Amino acid sequence: MGNTVTCCVSPDASPKPGRARGVVERPDPYQVDVELKAEPESILQHISDRELPDELASESNPSDHARASTIFLMREKRKSNHINHVSPGQLTKKYSSCSTIFLDDSTVSQPNLRSTIKCVTLAIYYHIKNRDSDRSLDIFDEKLHPLTREEVADDYCKHDPDHKHIYRFVRTLFSAAQLTAECAIVTLVYLERLLTYAEIDICPSNWKRIVLGAILLSSKVWDDQAVWNVDYCQILKDITVDDMNEMERHFLELLQFNINVPASVYAKYYFDLRSLADDNNLSFLLEPLSKERAQKLEAISRLCEDKYKDLSKAAMRRSISADNLVGIRRSNAIIS
Repeated sequence: MGNTVTCCVSPDASPKPGRARGVVERPDPYQVDVELKAEPESILQHISDRELPDELASESNPSDHARASTIFLMREKRKSNHINHVSPGQLTKKYSSCSTIFLDDSTVSQPNLRSTIKCVTLAIYYHIKNRDSDRSLDIFDEKLHPLTREEVADDYCKHDPDHKHIYRFVRTLFSAAQLTAECAIVTLVYLERLLTYAEIDICPSNWKRIVLGAILLSSKVWDDQAVWNVDYCQILKDITVDDMNEMERHFLELLQFNINVPASVYAKYYFDLRSLADDNNLSFLLEPLSKERAQKLEAISRLCEDKYKDLSKAAMRRSISADNLVGIRRSNAIIS
């Protein structure tokens, strides 16, 4: 009666002080609301609280998060401890002036193939040169799974390949399979993801098969008309299709079938590769900005600006709720 209801409870249950056994007080609605506000996490935890914090996740998987530094840049920083093993070549870097602007033909959406392959192979070189240990797996061991019929030397694991050797190997595969520069960047992403997930190192005994597996996977994910495994057997005459299939299957399993490459991660790798090129005097081919190219760039910029305005207007229509909200202004950017 009144504010109490009677019900049957377990005879073994101990009543709270001041309350009779078998009597449950009806809670005050205001008191319940205060208790819910005081401890919201005990009711339902927000999904962002249940996920791994971005700072921790980025440290463990640098190829999955745009905030993390690429592994090859960290390896490259160690070159200050020894002589730079990459030949700088002729210093031909050009600088823009008031009368002349120098631009290269490489962009994040359309990278230059030759320059990108040079940068990717240089990143692989630093991975091998400045590795922490020689952790590997049998599926990538060239002694157990040779790529050629030539006998592998007994000391094959003691001699690090130079940059030119790595470049020739990757360049041959890309030229024969007609792969794109974007595929080279994705190859490096998969390579670093493999090293992180599988906790192995790329070293003289396994670098060819790891690079081949990354190229094989990236070409199938990125290109619309992927190169089949049997096509790589035509390039590398002595390898079998069964060996290619087995290596591809192990590569995917070690990646936990995570072949997604976010646009932010792709862009991070592109610009980090450009930084690597600048640090090692592998400058991209620069040409003076001509009138025709300036007009083309202006047209592309105007097209992107119009597209951005349309998207901005659509977002404003979804977010503005005041009927008489007028006079919204945006300041113009001044580029000096």
